[in-house]
Amino acid sequence: MDTKLNFIAGKWVLSATGRTREVINPANGEALCLTTESSAADTESAIEAAWQSFYKTREWRDTDAQAKSDTVLKIASLMDAYRDELAMLDTLDNGKPLRESEGDIDDAIHCFRYYAGLIQAPHGATYDVNGGFGPMHSYTIHEPVGVCGQITPWNYPLLMSAWKLAPAISAGNSIVFKPSSNCPLSTIRLFEIFEEAGMPAGSVNLVLGSGGEVGHTIAASGKVDMVTFTGSTKVGQSIMADAVGNCKKVGLELGGKSPNVIFEDCDLDGAVEWAMVGFLFNQGQVCSAVARIYVQESIHDAFVAKLKAKVEAMSIGKGIDNPDIGPVVSEAQMNKVLSYIEKGKEEGATLVTGGYRLTEGEYAKGYFIKPTVFDNCTQDMTIVKEEIFGPVGVISTFQTEAEAIELANDTEYGLAGAVFTKDGAKALRVMREIRAGILWINCAEPTFNGAPWGGYKMSGIGRELGIHGLAEYQEVKQVNIALETGPIGWYEN
Repeated sequence: MDTKLNFIAGKWVLSATGRTREVINPANGEALCLTTESSAADTESAIEAAWQSFYKTREWRDTDAQAKSDTVLKIASLMDAYRDELAMLDTLDNGKPLRESEGDIDDAIHCFRYYAGLIQAPHGATYDVNGGFGPMHSYTIHEPVGVCGQITPWNYPLLMSAWKLAPAISAGNSIVFKPSSNCPLSTIRLFEIFEEAGMPAGSVNLVLGSGGEVGHTIAASGKVDMVTFTGSTKVGQSIMADAVGNCKKVGLELGGKSPNVIFEDCDLDGAVEWAMVGFLFNQGQVCSAVARIYVQESIHDAFVAKLKAKVEAMSIGKGIDNPDIGPVVSEAQMNKVLSYIEKGKEEGATLVTGGYRLTEGEYAKGYFIKPTVFDNCTQDMTIVKEEIFGPVGVISTFQTEAEAIELANDTEYGLAGAVFTKDGAKALRVMREIRAGILWINCAEPTFNGAPWGGYKMSGIGRELGIHGLAEYQEVKQVNIALETGPIGWYEN
């Protein structure tokens, strides 16, 4: 069986450990290929290659903005040429419907093109300064951070890679990258594209392996100047702890348990459709999933009936067949989601639909969960408080606007939220009060390369995408120039 390798210092290499890991197709439980399983020593080799690239050879760091832009655009063009292959890899690896993978690849391509253009835009600033030290000119310049360690999740394999790699590379940094062990294939292919596009040796390095060993080594290394991570809050906290040694920059996009507030004056059919998107898109494996659904009491029964009918009509199958819902990513994730479903039943939530694994016929060997809706949920229930990361929505009711806001904010997370109402003033009032980094009004889940993405509270630190995403991978240097030379007499009475 084919074994995928690390990419370190411009070469494809096996791990020194000789260990391998199977990459599993979640639609049938079968192995797609093997990946080399890296150790801390392999990771240190990649870090050293990136450090040498940035601080010694400096080939990518010192490339001018136009040439950087040209290379990043070449990467995007190659991704476009291999679009169908990349999408199929994500579907086989992750399980998501092929059309969703195709959308992810398109977004990833546009992300690289966006930053290829942004790095040539004006930046920096000039400042008026006081004359206490004589005539002076003050200005700022933006520089790359240095060696950036990047760790991505399995729910959007190539897209999350693009969100981190496109701005970091465009800013001139050198990279040590660790994709999810569950879904590394499209990212491995992306690094082949980097090689084809002519990225200098050592400027981009790929290390395959576990978060506990590879991720920890990246976060703790004194030669890594910045670490970014997308994933669970618990792992994000451990990365913060690992990073304190050299006070490196940290960027974290973590978990969520986002609210969807649906008022009685909404477009009910539209709210139902968007609610489905909000908790079932990508099989519910979305950090921003608006899976806590708060429905105004007067429309509760109608909303639940419509949602139940729509959910039960959804097709379920292998991602390559383009169903409405595919399998969850792994057996471990399936078992985790099923345990939450059982917890919901035990704690007294009303099971409206779903709530079990599909095991008959074509589903027998895959990790398929019937989309699940719980009703009559209370704030103290586990399924309301904790991130499930699967196709499960939980419904509660409210009576007043103030109560809706209180319920929406009753969480340790603060990544996203949605509000459905035809009253624009009400939508803006509620939006202003919900403590979250991303809010949708009369829609759910869309995002754009030019707009910042990130959360409040336990949902993370920093922002990705847009100008904010580029700024995360830059340092700002203040430069002050004396316009007259010679003594200024500051010590004279």
